[in-house]
Amino acid sequence: MDKQLLKDISYGMYIVTTKDDKNVGCVINTLTQVTSNDIMVSICLNKNNYTNQVIKKTKRFSVSIISEECSKELISTFGFKSSKDYDKFKEISFEEIDNLPVVNKDMCGYLICDVVSITDASSHDIILARVKTCHKLGEDTPMTYKYYQEVVKGKSPKNAPTYIEEKQTKTDEEQWVCEICGYVHKGPLPKDFVCPVCGVAASNFKKVL
Repeated sequence: MDKQLLKDISYGMYIVTTKDDKNVGCVINTLTQVTSNDIMVSICLNKNNYTNQVIKKTKRFSVSIISEECSKELISTFGFKSSKDYDKFKEISFEEIDNLPVVNKDMCGYLICDVVSITDASSHDIILARVKTCHKLGEDTPMTYKYYQEVVKGKSPKNAPTYIEEKQTKTDEEQWVCEICGYVHKGPLPKDFVCPVCGVAASNFKKVL
């Protein structure tokens, strides 16, 4: 099976956020509009994702549509760190809308959604939700997954439904792979090394060559 073909499927880039006793959120690329009159959308989240666990509890979430102006650092924060252990909102611009956190810098707009149903999909949950509010924030171009990969040079976390393990190039040089985001470090790995993509310590790296 040539899984590389799946990269030709078109996706957008979004930040899904919700709130329980604290603000939580993550990056997704699997949002689809399902209906047009009584507007509904679907999103897909890994069952291990902490944001997913909070959405199941609160039955509410917001979606911010990422623009091409969005920094790689912001995407990395929401894509490769867990809201369970890290406050992703402490250094970003956001506002409370209908008691939900909404990222409002370098975003094209946002949706406020109420969960209608959750469907088991093996490692992931497919969440169907009704759109209560949607608001356009500017005229920036929405970021696509293709743009993220080819222009931003971003990677996919292992929890992403579109994650494909990259093949390592044969070389005489050591290679270490971050088990969180897939970043490859070439050469000896210093004990105090920090992943430049997701910020985890050297202990999260696995030697592959």
